[in-house]
Amino acid sequence: MPRTTPPRPEDITSVLPELAPLARQAVRLHPRAGRPSVHDGSVGGPLLWPAGEEWPTCAEDHHNWEPPVSLDDVRRRRALLEAAWLRPREPHEDLLDADQQAYLDKLEAGHPAQAGPNALLPVAQLYLRDVPGLMGPEGADLLQVLWCPLDHQNWLPAVRLVWRNAASVGELLTDPPEPADVEHYGNYVPEPCVLHPEVVTEYPAPHELPKELAARLHGWGEERQKDSGAGPGGAYYQYELSVSPGWKVGGWGPWSFCDPSPMHCETCNAQYRPLLTIGSGEWDGGSGSWIPLEDREEPSGPAGLRTRANAPTVTIGRGYNLQIYICPTSFDHPHLEVMQ
Repeated sequence: MPRTTPPRPEDITSVLPELAPLARQAVRLHPRAGRPSVHDGSVGGPLLWPAGEEWPTCAEDHHNWEPPVSLDDVRRRRALLEAAWLRPREPHEDLLDADQQAYLDKLEAGHPAQAGPNALLPVAQLYLRDVPGLMGPEGADLLQVLWCPLDHQNWLPAVRLVWRNAASVGELLTDPPEPADVEHYGNYVPEPCVLHPEVVTEYPAPHELPKELAARLHGWGEERQKDSGAGPGGAYYQYELSVSPGWKVGGWGPWSFCDPSPMHCETCNAQYRPLLTIGSGEWDGGSGSWIPLEDREEPSGPAGLRTRANAPTVTIGRGYNLQIYICPTSFDHPHLEVMQ
């Protein structure tokens, strides 16, 4: 089923025409739980990986407050909690009984970190045919994103980008290695999701606007707040009119708790451009204006809006976003990861 983002509550370019030239195309990926194959675009699905190509690993230092757990521990924990939430309960009845709680405690106890490299985990697979505007190296028609599902020096998983030509893969790897260690709470383990790409238009967050334009936006927001009693105009613009939430390709960065800083390629000094944003949710508890129309029509509850708001179950930091930036001059240059 396609996903359709409702029109923005207000056409901000009619208020500030200077924003029109700053518009950018973003592609909201709208991951939803499913069973993707290697031939599908996906989040958390299997990758189209050659049998003769070595599976990537991570040998970097890891920074984790809690002991790691296994991938199976994460899967069992999620299955246990999902079944518990779906089970009818009496008022004030505990979610888990004593045996279930003991089992959960055992799963969450973790284990000592393994010595040696940790296999990377598939995060996303994007076929260029499905994502308007996504471009790769010459001959490439597929982007694969993997990461080490542990915290690193920047308190983020370590991302690996792989560009390839799907037709040249040949014999497929059918049983890829799995990481022995994942982050204690499983925040970096995505559930398999199919994609429903949708093109939307974005404008810069207030942090990225020219000073004069930002001042005018602030003035408009104050007048709007005074006239309507609505919330702060800057927040209204950022969260309702400018930058879409969730998993997306391109567009503008979802800056929030800190201001943008100069981001230049360490190899050639070119200014980085946004490639992929990995969100901790498709929408939040605000007005819900970004909830696709099709999701509003489906039932809520355990299998409804709350679940679909973060179908991949990935959480970055305390519910933030992971932005991946790439160099515009060469796909071989290092990429950049930013948490916002």
